[in-house]
Amino acid sequence: MSRNSIPDQRAIIDRRALAGAITDLVADKGGAAARPAVVEALRGALASGREEIARRLTARPSAGHDCAEAQAFLVDQLVRVIHDHVVADIYPSGNRSVGERLAIMAVGGYGRGEMAPHSDVDIAFLTPIKQTPWCEQVIEAILYFLWDLGFKVGHSSRSLDEMVRMARGDLTIRTALLEGRYVWGDQALFDEAQARFRAEVVAGTERDFITEKLAERNERHKRLGDSRYVVEPNVKEGKGGLRDLHTLYWIGKYLHKVRDPSELVTVGLLTPAEYRKFRRAEDFFWAVRCHLHTITRRAEDRLTFDLQREVAGRMQFAERPGKSAVERFMQYFFLQAKTVGHLTGLFLAQLEEQSGKKQPRGLLAGFRARRRMVGGYPVFGGRINVPGDGWFAEDPVRLLEIFVLADSHGFELHPEAMRLAVRDARLIDPLRKDPRANALFLDLLTSRHDPENALRWLNEAGVFGRFVPDFGRVNAQMQFDMYHHYTVDEHTIRAIGLLARIERGEMKQDHPLATALVHKIVNRRALYASVLLHDIAKGRRGDHSVLGADVALKLCPRFGLDEKETELVSWLVRNHLAMSATAFKRDLADWKTITDFVAQVQSIERLRLLALLTIVDIRAVGPGVWNGWKRQLIHVLYEAGEERLRLGHVQHGRAERIAAKQAAVAELLGAKASLVKSAGKQLGDAYWIAEPDDIIAKNLIQFDAAAGKELDVHTEYYAARGATLVTVIAADHPGLFYRIAGGIHLAGGNIIDARIHTARNGTAVDNFLVQDPLGRPFSEEGQLARIRTMIGDALGGKIKLVPQLAARPLARPRADAFEVRPRVEFDNQASNRFTVVEISARDRPALLNRLARALFEGKLIVHSAHIATYGERAVDTFYVTDLFGEKIDGTQRMKAIEKRLLEAADEQVAEIAA
Repeated sequence: MSRNSIPDQRAIIDRRALAGAITDLVADKGGAAARPAVVEALRGALASGREEIARRLTARPSAGHDCAEAQAFLVDQLVRVIHDHVVADIYPSGNRSVGERLAIMAVGGYGRGEMAPHSDVDIAFLTPIKQTPWCEQVIEAILYFLWDLGFKVGHSSRSLDEMVRMARGDLTIRTALLEGRYVWGDQALFDEAQARFRAEVVAGTERDFITEKLAERNERHKRLGDSRYVVEPNVKEGKGGLRDLHTLYWIGKYLHKVRDPSELVTVGLLTPAEYRKFRRAEDFFWAVRCHLHTITRRAEDRLTFDLQREVAGRMQFAERPGKSAVERFMQYFFLQAKTVGHLTGLFLAQLEEQSGKKQPRGLLAGFRARRRMVGGYPVFGGRINVPGDGWFAEDPVRLLEIFVLADSHGFELHPEAMRLAVRDARLIDPLRKDPRANALFLDLLTSRHDPENALRWLNEAGVFGRFVPDFGRVNAQMQFDMYHHYTVDEHTIRAIGLLARIERGEMKQDHPLATALVHKIVNRRALYASVLLHDIAKGRRGDHSVLGADVALKLCPRFGLDEKETELVSWLVRNHLAMSATAFKRDLADWKTITDFVAQVQSIERLRLLALLTIVDIRAVGPGVWNGWKRQLIHVLYEAGEERLRLGHVQHGRAERIAAKQAAVAELLGAKASLVKSAGKQLGDAYWIAEPDDIIAKNLIQFDAAAGKELDVHTEYYAARGATLVTVIAADHPGLFYRIAGGIHLAGGNIIDARIHTARNGTAVDNFLVQDPLGRPFSEEGQLARIRTMIGDALGGKIKLVPQLAARPLARPRADAFEVRPRVEFDNQASNRFTVVEISARDRPALLNRLARALFEGKLIVHSAHIATYGERAVDTFYVTDLFGEKIDGTQRMKAIEKRLLEAADEQVAEIAA
């Protein structure tokens, strides 16, 4: 850090004036007695300094380095004043011994001369030999002053010998000392420490340091999601963030003794243009980090949803058509993270070139080490390079060809080839309609090797977004919600990679259906193209499925797909949400649900393709989004649709279907098969059609055992659905459903599916599938018992549901960052027997209970409920009738029900009611 680069330093802190004020206080009150007044003077200087730095950040909201350097400067001056006061006024020593010498060294980020407003102050106190009592007293007094000022201090006190010994054995200490900077005290002692660190710690350990540092970086990435494109990134520690830039600097400093990042150019690890990108990204990330600390008044480095909007506003990002200010800000953030990733790749590859570390090993070592030519490209050590500087300019199609060759042969790209690809990416623009270029792109997209890796490199080089400008528009684009974990381009590339892994048979355990289907499809190219294009129109005004279908009609012929394939891709993109919407939001036991779905799909090939696209799309949204419950629903819908398409639209006789179901249940019951006739006759046809065989078998046993009881609740871990099955058998009465839902919510459960039946003898048989708030089943006996107890208490009137539910804390308060306007839709076409009511609202505990209560108060009977969540948004679907078993069709009646539901879904109204 250059002190001269900070303008008007005294406006931040005037050290001489502060020191003079402290001298006057000591003269007036005496050394020890003046302490409270001295602390107040220091606090005042810190507060006014922070205020001035915050004012400068507001005036220049993107000047991150200026803010970080000013903050370190402020701390430096305070440490110097405190040191001088302690040494002169508290522990003066007129005749110090050789051991009574002390140097204060800033280490870590503080040592680099960069600090966010609430960063830790990392300090090393150095003494020539083991600490003397005077040194201990001085160090303790300095630390107490820093603590009194509210600093979180990371400190060490070591002799030179201890420093050397500990740095040799600990990578963290070595890294901190690497950035050691003289702050105050004995300059000669600091110089000696630096010389010994270089000679006795660094010398000869360069390669080990690099290896350990890169391993540490990989571990950090893994811990934080292993992607630059997670939608709530950590600015400091996340992949593509500040720490990755610092790692490059540390390696350069350890290896080449660079004193400033600009010297990475001098030692050949970055080009001048790359260093400018390094500096731009670093400046931007520092600005974001300083804003985060300023807003939260703490050391907050995670850019959470609730903070993204405020930081975007502070950094003066504005809205554009189809894109909010926060989405534009986050897109710029991810583009900078992408730049950091690209620079890291080039830097490390260059480092390997310099150190000659990349020695081919193994059986093919001799073969890999031999320099050879592949398609005109030199290959050495498993890396493909270009023959000369003008290679891409001579024939820009090579900007695609090199990636195809690398993918097909399993080569890595040489850093020089990558550098030139980035530099010359614009040369691909005129070749967007060139048949040869498009054939190569299609080869890459549909590769049977590793298309994910190849396309990610193509994207990093900037060639992908230029060759397919529609893809360039979604590059680094986030979706401002809690459902999507990655940017659109990263999500798309991951989905393609997942499809390729399914095709290679690597995902059989997780995706048995997809693994079975992928080798039955006829239109493989259309499938890969649809995965590429399914989200291509995100961020535009309008429905991205409809707009994306139009983009597909334009792009597919260009890629070389024929008319039939193009039409198929367009259909898949337009309907890519149809299967998940039907599976998660409709009753799959309702004949009309399958009829409508099949009418939309129309062929088994389309069904297969849509199932594959749906599975990879959901799985690539982020970790934990795909689960056993969703897998089961997709499987059930696929099998029902496939059977209907195979056998035609002729409905099997209702009686025959029920008879087949009863025979299957009897087989499952074995010795208790007679229950099908005895207990089973109490349950109507709708029950037999709606419930799966295994659940009917469980229900019949429970129904028989519950005879004469007022209430019987059964809970068990239901592995087939990745959930907990809760069956309640009770005397049916109005409001039973919403009270059961309330009890399950109070036990900490989320209901994901519910079927409500009434037996002929007036007994309710209600089946619920329940998960915890993280989408996992309850399986421990204590958890299952709690669900049973809470349902019993809720139905027995032992607890007041409304206040108890209102008192439960929100599971995800970050959802407050999003505006989710409640919406109610009625559909009388989706079912022959029921009105389907769909409510979309902000997800929160007990939402289902509130909605079910509103339906009860509106004199409706709920026959089944289906719950889907998309991050902060919940979509609850109810199949209902009126008290006479009829559909709801009067306009006024619908408006009255809608009003009740909107009030139940509205948080403010719900809180007032509670």
